[in-house]
Amino acid sequence: MKEIGGYLELEENNNSEYYPELIALNTGRNALLYILKAKKIKKIYLPFFLCDSVSAMCDNNGFQYEYYHIGRDFLPLFEKKLSDDEYIYLVNYYGRLSNTIIEKYKAIYKNVIVDNVQAFFQTPVNGIDTIYSCRKFFGVPDGAYLSTDTILQEEIKTDISKDRMLHILGRYECSASEYYSSFKANDMSFRQLGLMKMSRLTHNLLKAVDYEQAQKKRNANYCLLDKMIGKFNKLERKIVEGAYAYPFYCSNGSSVRKQLADKKIYVATLWPNVLKLESGCERDYAENILPLPVDQRYSEEDMQYVAETVKQILTVKTPC
Repeated sequence: MKEIGGYLELEENNNSEYYPELIALNTGRNALLYILKAKKIKKIYLPFFLCDSVSAMCDNNGFQYEYYHIGRDFLPLFEKKLSDDEYIYLVNYYGRLSNTIIEKYKAIYKNVIVDNVQAFFQTPVNGIDTIYSCRKFFGVPDGAYLSTDTILQEEIKTDISKDRMLHILGRYECSASEYYSSFKANDMSFRQLGLMKMSRLTHNLLKAVDYEQAQKKRNANYCLLDKMIGKFNKLERKIVEGAYAYPFYCSNGSSVRKQLADKKIYVATLWPNVLKLESGCERDYAENILPLPVDQRYSEEDMQYVAETVKQILTVKTPC
């Protein structure tokens, strides 16, 4: 029976999510699992430049995979002709792949799955399976969207997210450093999390987001960083829509990252498992690309502080 009366819970939001028409699941890696199951894929080709949680998911669910390299332009170095039950996983790093480029690779390989985890605001190409992550862009505990024309014919339970909120609520009222261990524990918990629908809580939180404001703020912050420190950036400069982060590449990224942390500017090392590679641009990029924050929390003054701190580190202590 429905409970009536008693104390009040979180208010229900009546606004719309950004992708209400897509399949809403609990995590990005489980969105990939959904496609692998629904399309009966036997083997998937993954880039070396990727979190090992994806390969772990394949291992745990009995799917074959093989790695391929990317070039300095982030594009796949892959010439194999795929059979009907083989797919290539194409990662849209930092949103640098336009839909025109994605369509080109669809024409080349036919069987393509696009990872738009770092490109939330880039709408999917019709007919191409595409994955999005919510927690990479917004203050939610989990959540992913999947664009696909194939429906998985099995019952999927709905996830429950209430126990994954501590680090989000803690950072809202306190500091990130105080709740970093909770964040890491939450992150690790996803490795054991099965395929489920997006939780009611995450749906509700996503309905409260001002997506237009978030996109505009990310655009403005990205452009400001590029204007102030773009000349120091060894990556080809490219403007993207609703950027995940500003990828700043220099030859001493590890040292700069540590010095930024001393100034309370926290820059993640994406996919530290890639650092185990002995050589290649993937290892270099994992170590030396700094995904500088540009998200909707930050003002122009914040971006100026980040840019000036980066310039000071590069020009005074550790020249690039």
